[in-house]
Amino acid sequence: MPVYCITGTNRGIGLEFVRQLAQSAEKYTILALTRSLSSDLGELKAAASTTTHILECDTSNLQSIHTFTKGATKILGNQKIDFLLNSAAVNAASWQNSLTLGPDDLIDQIKTNVLGPAKMVEFLLGTDLLSPNVRILNMTSGLASLQISSGMSPRKSTGYSISKAALNMLSVHQADDLKGKLPGCVVIVMDPGWVKTRMGGSGATVEPHETVKSMLGILLKLKEDDNGSFFHYTGEKIPW
Repeated sequence: MPVYCITGTNRGIGLEFVRQLAQSAEKYTILALTRSLSSDLGELKAAASTTTHILECDTSNLQSIHTFTKGATKILGNQKIDFLLNSAAVNAASWQNSLTLGPDDLIDQIKTNVLGPAKMVEFLLGTDLLSPNVRILNMTSGLASLQISSGMSPRKSTGYSISKAALNMLSVHQADDLKGKLPGCVVIVMDPGWVKTRMGGSGATVEPHETVKSMLGILLKLKEDDNGSFFHYTGEKIPW
């Protein structure tokens, strides 16, 4: 049974990943990670299947990631993670521009949006929980593209854009570094579009079910030549 590990599942895109996988005719083991088990998890619990494990993991906290990976070994036994979806993210102080960046706001975004996916991969690799052919999706944004952002006026969410551009660079390095450890692995970054979630806001144009369905389809079709690629949820490749 394929294993999916998904961060940020208490709402938004992460929740929709769990919902669609749990409702699929295929059977999956799903590790649904949420920042806190004390949060309102009603929607997540309603979406979960009998093979879904709801687990606490705050991706901005290294100890929390470490504790999760140690606990996951007991749940999975001899199973390995086939798909790792780093979906958790924060967009703090989106009104700030390059002249008004708040240091603490930027650091918080770097912790969750960059260090979180970095340490998640590192710790899962260290506990031998990643399949040799694992597919890793680091959720990015079109705002992380230097080419796309340079054509925007006014430019948006400076701190978030910086953190996601850093995530893109991290992913390029992961794509190469993991090859020596997991020869069949593929690491990609994906722009889900402007999605109608709490983060996306009222002006968003893409429904969560639409983007998640498409992204899951792309994941299943990935080839080794796609390693280190930047995709749009439609399947098109995005300029860095």
